[in-house]
Amino acid sequence: MPVLTAREAGVRHRRRWLFRDLDLSAEPGDLVAVVGPPGSGRTTVLLALARRFRLSAGKVTIDGTPALGYVPEVTAPEPAFTVAEHVQERLMLVGRKKGEPVDLLGLDPEIKGRDLTPYEKQVLGLVLAQLSKPALIALDGLDSGLDAAEQEALLKQLTEMAATGTTVVLTARDIDPELVTTVIRLGGRDSEGER
Repeated sequence: MPVLTAREAGVRHRRRWLFRDLDLSAEPGDLVAVVGPPGSGRTTVLLALARRFRLSAGKVTIDGTPALGYVPEVTAPEPAFTVAEHVQERLMLVGRKKGEPVDLLGLDPEIKGRDLTPYEKQVLGLVLAQLSKPALIALDGLDSGLDAAEQEALLKQLTEMAATGTTVVLTARDIDPELVTTVIRLGGRDSEGER
């Protein structure tokens, strides 16, 4: 049974479509990449697929709980909080025990949000998203500010998460289609999803 289904989904802003006629079906453990140049609507598609952005047309359904990883300007870390404080706050928000052991995926628990590198922000986003035990995790910018080694390390973590049955939706400027299950290509103005 699919975790994520989109049927003729689209978002219109003023007089133009940011994307439209997007059809998608993603199973547990699938990695879905939304790719395209800056300004093509990648983040809007990501948020719409995570049911965090209102559609103008069509429908998106998720079987289970979605969670956002790192999405700049939506889930950015609090500058003054340490990694450990971010985790403790999220544990309380999702109703789990304070002090419960959490795999920080190699992050220093004492580093503050303002001092995190782009890669560390992505990793913290994954740590926090996993705390709600979601069926789907969405994150923005696999290649934004990350060097090739960091992109590879992040993709490895995402692949490992997918192997446990979590569906992952990510954005990037481009990606090797062999590394993911599905690629949605956006071209810019009046984009339509391609598979």
